[in-house]
Amino acid sequence: MLVAAIMDIVTSNCECVEKESFKPWLPGNAEMRDIAVAVQVIEEGDMHLDEGERNDDDDDGGRGMKGIGIKILEGTTAIGLSRTSEHMTLDHSNDTPSELDRDTPRTFALMNKHGSSVEQANLSAAVVPGLWDDLHSQHVAVPFATWALANWAMASEINRSHIEELDRDGEAVMCALLAPERSVKWHGSLVARLLLEDHNLPLNDSVSDWASSLLSTASHASKNEDISLSQMALSAFIVAVERSHQARRTVMEKGLELMRVTAKITSKHQQVQEALAKALELLSTEDSHLSIEESQKWSGILLSWVFGKSSSNEIRSSAIRILSCILEDHGPSSVPISQGWLALLLNDILVSSKPSSVKEGIDKVKTQIDQSNILSAGQTTNQLAVAVVNMAGNWLTGSVDTFPLADLLSLDPFAGPFKNLKKDNPPKLDVADSALATLKGIKALTEICAEDSLLQDKITDLGLLCLLRRYLLRDDYEKLAAIEAYDASRAPEAQERVSSTEGEVSSSNANTPSSVRVPPTAHIRRHAARLLAILSLLPKVQKVIAADETWCNWLEDCADGKISSINDLKIQSYARAILLNVICHQQIGIDSVNSGPENGSRDGTSICPSYDDMIFLINPERPHWKCCGKDQSSVQKDKSSSNEVGSTNSDSTAVTQVSDVSDSSKSFNVSNNDADSEIPQMDIVFVHGLRGGPYKTWRIAEDKSSTKSGLVEKIDEEAGKLGTFWPGEWLSADFPQARLFSLKYKTNLTQWSGASLPLQEVSSMLLKKLVAAGIGSRPVVFVTHSLGGLVVKQMLFKAKAENMDDLVNNTVGVVFYSCPHFGSKLADMPWRMGLVLRPAPTIGELRSGSPRLVQLNDFLRRLHKKQMLQVLSFCETKVTPIVEGYGGWAFRMEIVPIESAYPGFGELVVLESTDHINSCKPLSRSDPSYTETLEFLRKLKAQYT
Repeated sequence: MLVAAIMDIVTSNCECVEKESFKPWLPGNAEMRDIAVAVQVIEEGDMHLDEGERNDDDDDGGRGMKGIGIKILEGTTAIGLSRTSEHMTLDHSNDTPSELDRDTPRTFALMNKHGSSVEQANLSAAVVPGLWDDLHSQHVAVPFATWALANWAMASEINRSHIEELDRDGEAVMCALLAPERSVKWHGSLVARLLLEDHNLPLNDSVSDWASSLLSTASHASKNEDISLSQMALSAFIVAVERSHQARRTVMEKGLELMRVTAKITSKHQQVQEALAKALELLSTEDSHLSIEESQKWSGILLSWVFGKSSSNEIRSSAIRILSCILEDHGPSSVPISQGWLALLLNDILVSSKPSSVKEGIDKVKTQIDQSNILSAGQTTNQLAVAVVNMAGNWLTGSVDTFPLADLLSLDPFAGPFKNLKKDNPPKLDVADSALATLKGIKALTEICAEDSLLQDKITDLGLLCLLRRYLLRDDYEKLAAIEAYDASRAPEAQERVSSTEGEVSSSNANTPSSVRVPPTAHIRRHAARLLAILSLLPKVQKVIAADETWCNWLEDCADGKISSINDLKIQSYARAILLNVICHQQIGIDSVNSGPENGSRDGTSICPSYDDMIFLINPERPHWKCCGKDQSSVQKDKSSSNEVGSTNSDSTAVTQVSDVSDSSKSFNVSNNDADSEIPQMDIVFVHGLRGGPYKTWRIAEDKSSTKSGLVEKIDEEAGKLGTFWPGEWLSADFPQARLFSLKYKTNLTQWSGASLPLQEVSSMLLKKLVAAGIGSRPVVFVTHSLGGLVVKQMLFKAKAENMDDLVNNTVGVVFYSCPHFGSKLADMPWRMGLVLRPAPTIGELRSGSPRLVQLNDFLRRLHKKQMLQVLSFCETKVTPIVEGYGGWAFRMEIVPIESAYPGFGELVVLESTDHINSCKPLSRSDPSYTETLEFLRKLKAQYT
């Protein structure tokens, strides 16, 4: 009965260990001789009961019996029993099924083969591992000793010091880890963990052996579904690889396969998966890293951890860090992994973004756009999956079963294409096609998540930042293309050697370096930067970027135009916008005083401006873009006194400098010279028209008279692709007192090219983003082309209706290049043409005499009459090609005639020999389309600043 009582205590004790609320039952000042006996018993695998000289001081009363003296049960001494040939019988008469059926599954059935009673044979579950597992059999001495050693180790630091001193070579712990008894392994693992966690103790020379044994124990226990033992062994294993370099080397050389097997068979056990993920993270991110072959073998498991529905945040975080390290270590060789990651990410988002039914009314067009984006993303996912399989297929040299990427390619959506892959004749690697699939994947992901903050949060948690960082900072596809070109250049030489050996004429069909296509890496960077700009509004993303000094430095250099390989104006703008989003919000977090609502804002937005992807910063290298914080005070315009308006502004407005943030975060390396930069006195915002863009619309023209275009969909596509971007190169120099912005929004001439939002929806969306960016908190001038003028008028109308007084009161001028104030002939085409082209909703709103257009023009007329804003209009005089090439038939028209281009107030400039597209594209600095605008801006500056 004494043994049964001890077992009850041990059972309760071990339950507490499992729940990490263990209260040791043995004293914290154990006798050295007791610990020594326990160590000896574990090492020798038995306990000797020898005759000896009588000693009255002995606990056995001088009877010469040596054993493990454990003081429990109010002073009663329990002595460990030696192994005998007889079975030990325990009294289970007082145990209830609820006490036996605990968390640990099938302990008796798995670990005990000695019991013959019906009761033991029918047990399907047992208590948390302890002595109970082994004391019904003949092996009892070593279980008692390891149980005691574990209790002593948990009781105090002094006990652990004694254990380390007595077991300096680690032999006793090693024997416990290798013992056949389950409870010995469990308690031996606990002892190993406790000794390793105590940093005051020196590392044992046997730690690497411990690690190997612990991993073996965890793997064997997992196969037997003994999850409790597996967890305990892995908890000690993690500490071993964390503290010992030698243990990490040993496991990297011999244990990775065992870890993979364990990970696969315990996919439903989250705690075991967490331990394995943590251990692999320690192995692959410290001094030793995974080889490319091991990285490929692990890729399937790692990506399953990232996207697994049952994966915890700890598992997902570890997997993302490991994958990020793999991408950094192996670059181009890891492209199938990074591309597979992107495909799985897009596939996961599609599953959670099921298309909704088409709604009537205002939401109808938006629903159609969402459905179109989802359909396109589904097709892109399939292309990505095929690209991953094709690239991996080029590296397939042996059996599919031994292929390192087999686990990755067994995942959905790769399984289908991989099954159809011709193993004996895999497709030729085409880096350009692979890069194009990646580009489409990034674009599809951006379109789906651009306006959905929940999806943005989700893709961030799924590790998208690691991919974006890789796409921006590295050029994996360029390196792969270089390798492909090199292989193509060597192919004729190899073929010539073979042919000469066989006495044949060499073939001329071999690939040459000139046949290798250039991958669209610049476009990948641009769209990756756009997606990062969207995500940079999330606080969690801001923290990640702020903590990454390398990334911050790259963004700063990119924004300043210091990276020779990147001359894309959009990427440079995205880089500066990302930094401003991060820096300013970091400053807000540091200085809670600045967390109040924006000055004059009705919607309670923060004073910190937020730059979304639709707002581009012209000349992001200028010093004034390196400032964040409050803009200048609002300009309260009054029709009776414009001088009073100017007096409300002051150059002494406080501006928070980046250097302030640098004091709190070393990630930002920005010069303090920015503090001396001139504070901009005005904002100028460029708004393009139909089929235009934030940059191409404003590039100078080679010929003002006509734009050659084969299809109606190509309006403003070809014009302005090359040439000087005059707002950035001319206006920035001639009018340096202003910040220059350019807006972007999607427009389509017809529905064949995809649905686009109506005028009111576009304006509402842009208005929200303008206010968030702080535009309107200082004097602002809008420079517009075509439909862009109507967009601005609608924005101001809505701002007035919603009491956004800052934007309305501070808009001091509008420039209209060929704006259809009263409609466009393009929207008045014959009904037959309308049936053919299926005009988009925006075009339908431009019909002549539209009541909406008249209402907007009357609204602007009232503002002008009150002297609240000035207006400058430009008018085209030449026809513009609309459709050409259909059997020689051509259609040209004057899109915005003079009677529609002039709103009825303000100044009007008639541009000679200029069509609609080129009205905003000056030929030179002396062109009236530029000089008149520059003079208009200078007058406004003199009046309002």
